[in-house]
Amino acid sequence: MGLARAWSVALFGVDGVAVEVEADIGAGLPAVRLVGLPDAALQQAKERVRAAVRNSGEQWPAHRITLGLSPAALPKGGSGYDLAIACAILAAAKAIPADVLDGFALIGELALDGRVRPVRGVLPGLLAARRAGLSEAIVPAEALPEAGLVDGMRVFGAHRLDEVLACLRGEHSLETPPERAPAKRTSAVDLADVLGQPEARWALEVAAAGGHHLLFVGPPGTGKTMLAQRLCGLLPELTPEQALEVTAIHSVAGALAADAPLIDSPPFVAPHHSLSVPAMVGGGTGLAKPGAVSRAHRGVLFLDEACEFGPHRLETLRTALEEGEVRLARRDGVVRYPARFQLVLATNPCPCAPPRDTECLCPPNARRRYLARLSGPLLDRVDIRVRMRPLTAMSACDGSEPEPTSVVRERVQEARRRAAHRWSAYGLGSNAEVPGTVLRRDFPLAREAIELLDHGLDIGVVTGRGADRCLRVAWTLADLAGLDKPGVDEVASALEFRDRRSA
Repeated sequence: MGLARAWSVALFGVDGVAVEVEADIGAGLPAVRLVGLPDAALQQAKERVRAAVRNSGEQWPAHRITLGLSPAALPKGGSGYDLAIACAILAAAKAIPADVLDGFALIGELALDGRVRPVRGVLPGLLAARRAGLSEAIVPAEALPEAGLVDGMRVFGAHRLDEVLACLRGEHSLETPPERAPAKRTSAVDLADVLGQPEARWALEVAAAGGHHLLFVGPPGTGKTMLAQRLCGLLPELTPEQALEVTAIHSVAGALAADAPLIDSPPFVAPHHSLSVPAMVGGGTGLAKPGAVSRAHRGVLFLDEACEFGPHRLETLRTALEEGEVRLARRDGVVRYPARFQLVLATNPCPCAPPRDTECLCPPNARRRYLARLSGPLLDRVDIRVRMRPLTAMSACDGSEPEPTSVVRERVQEARRRAAHRWSAYGLGSNAEVPGTVLRRDFPLAREAIELLDHGLDIGVVTGRGADRCLRVAWTLADLAGLDKPGVDEVASALEFRDRRSA
């Protein structure tokens, strides 16, 4: 007879809550009862833990066992509680010291033979455990590189349950995280690989400097995908806080690489046009999992052949583009996933997509219906639109070599530094994040520049939202030019980027 407790973590999106796992061994027929709103996978933990304990050479208590997971009103799911449940039961049975479990977070699934298997969400789970005051953690050995990203906690890795029990008894030491290798930014793609397309290259530079959304329209083979793939090389490295935030999302999605768990560069996510709506924004039963928009957080979401995605999937992007997050309501609750990304769309101008427009066989109505899949409200949130032309030569006319990524990145970084200094008082990092009210109230432009926007609004070229986005692009153009504030030329160029004929 006895009572003991251990600690694990419940995840809600990328947020975690420390869960107290209590085990009470009392009188009665041998049975195991699990309370605390467990899902089906957690209910099955009773059988997994029983077999793992026996196959690890330990005696399973032949009494009535009650397991309580607190907070009791919080829905809990998954197999990550197995290790904590096993240790709590054995501590209640006096097989291991009960007091040694205080301050330990235990995360891991148990195989029937006692192996400790990896689970998703180790990084956000340990961040939540640290916030709850827990100072040590035991995780699956495969998750040690990921767990080692959490500062301020002693983290250990185990391959088997008997190793964990020996460590808690003071008989054996567990693995510790490996040394973090210094981050090296390497990329196999470079802007110098792109032939021609000076307008599109300039638009890509402006988009990188200000964090703006981008649309490429042009026939196949003109370099739309190549340019989009090179955008991440122009963006700045993630800060340590941003890197942990992005890594936590990928951990919950189960998309972390074991050899390099920390994501310190902007991610590039390019889903196929056949993906479902839950795969785009997140979904699943119980609690929703992150989708493509969240995995692209702080990076680039590239939708190639955008018109093939269909209006239903594309329209789900509108809220994320405006708010920088998605909120998903499912049976077990509402989860929030960050989704502040740069959207890059690429599409052909028509269904037949010939190399040159003069060879197009589509009737005008077919072309209009095809491009109408990109709705007005979605396009209104895209700051820069570029019409790409077919290549006419395999070499530059003037004999000069295309600029490589490293040269363009220097200009982009300088423009980003100017913007970050200007918006630091507002807690913002790029021009694309600045609300229109701040631009109009605190950073007014010259009357001549505003008159251009007024004329665009009057003739219906831009909407109110579009006018605010033109102001943001104009500030980015000024940053690239080293100007203190945009003038008439910058506002005119921003309006040209939103020319509806580019779509």
